[in-house]
Amino acid sequence: MTAHARPGPGPRRRTVLTGTFAAGAAVLLPFVAPDRARAASGPVIADCATWGARPPSSPVNLLPTPPQKIIVHHTADPNVTDYSQAHAFELARSMQAYQLDVEKWTDTGQHFTISRGAYVMEGRHGSLAALTAGTRQVESAHCTGQNTVAIGIENEGTYSTVDPRGVQYAALVDLCELVCRQYGLPAYQIYGHRDFNSTLCPGDRLYALLPQLRQDVAARIGGDPTPPLWPVLSSGADGEGVRTLQLLLNARGAALTADGDYGPSTEAAVYAFQDAEHATSDGVAGLQTWNQLAAPARQGDSGTAVEALQLQLTAHGIPTDTDGDFGPGTRTNVTRFQTTRSLPADGVVDARTWSRLVA
Repeated sequence: MTAHARPGPGPRRRTVLTGTFAAGAAVLLPFVAPDRARAASGPVIADCATWGARPPSSPVNLLPTPPQKIIVHHTADPNVTDYSQAHAFELARSMQAYQLDVEKWTDTGQHFTISRGAYVMEGRHGSLAALTAGTRQVESAHCTGQNTVAIGIENEGTYSTVDPRGVQYAALVDLCELVCRQYGLPAYQIYGHRDFNSTLCPGDRLYALLPQLRQDVAARIGGDPTPPLWPVLSSGADGEGVRTLQLLLNARGAALTADGDYGPSTEAAVYAFQDAEHATSDGVAGLQTWNQLAAPARQGDSGTAVEALQLQLTAHGIPTDTDGDFGPGTRTNVTRFQTTRSLPADGVVDARTWSRLVA
């Protein structure tokens, strides 16, 4: 059964962290009509009241920080030929009912849903208001390990062997553009669910469209759409990349000696981390493991992840004090590294900067 709206064929495609939800989701929309919102050049989005949502079972958690990325999903439902608004709204209601009544979640898991008829709907309550404000996000339940840092977009249908309809894909481009503009996200921060968790979602065909999706969004907002490219490290590997892996694992609760040697203890820590994040459990540090580990680092941060950054900068010929504090000197050196790699020189170590450091 799928893990969203209602029982149906196919494998269960996700297990998610729902988190603890608190009051405070009421947000005023500065440019919202009574039942829907439209940004200056964005899609019309039907809010929860418009499609007839039930109240959340407990207050949703409005986070104080904006998202760092977008994650694309498919619902794994049949590819219906009813493209009407009525069907789209019924889809939204059934998804919420399944997640409230069967999964026992607080509310719909994703932030937004796009029907096969290209109707765009708010998912979790408060998501549209947060998007409109552009500074905060609602904690979600669509991707383990990413529910406090990523906007989740569901696309109705199953896209393992067929592509989404053209109008549905166009609506996805429009919505991703809007999210990127509102939150200041680059197009390369658009991912698929399988980039983080062990799942077939969003289907082979939709996943194969993600490079085009990044390009189409980048054509509208500017910037290089090239996503992070990660090394694959496994037992027997050594070097600075392994040391970075060890330190990033330590930042997530491991207790490794950061010696740059991918031995049994490092492999065991990778297995444990993959299991905790519902990534493919193989003991190999590849795409999903790095994507889950590589949280942004910026001035003011401290800890073992910053230490890993400083060691990498030094290894790349930019001597940096290894004190675990991301101060002005480290920021200057990050900017210098980014300039040498033709990256946005903003001094923030996001996933693409991390990937260039460890590659």
